[in-house]
Amino acid sequence: MKKNTHPNYRKVLFVDSSTGFSFVCGSTLKTDKTMVFEGVEYPVCHISISSASHPFFTGSKQLVDAEGRVDKFNKRYAAKTIEAKQPEDSSQDSSSKKPAKRK
Repeated sequence: MKKNTHPNYRKVLFVDSSTGFSFVCGSTLKTDKTMVFEGVEYPVCHISISSASHPFFTGSKQLVDAEGRVDKFNKRYAAKTIEAKQPEDSSQDSSSKKPAKRK
């Protein structure tokens, strides 16, 4: 086997920048920054979101998008159903709209 072909696997400290939550995980990430966690010095990586701040894991319903695709669809669909339910013209008699008989 060739030597020095695989990256160095080591324990890295990941820190959630929004909540400050920290955890140690094995990684090949290369970083020059270090931080002491529980009395041990680890290389550190700051991440923007983790399980401590992600809405799926926290149970909070924060909308990333102000108006999502589903909301836009519901608004358009509601507007079309309201238009369809309104009577077209009250002067036409509904009895005159009988379908023709087929032979």
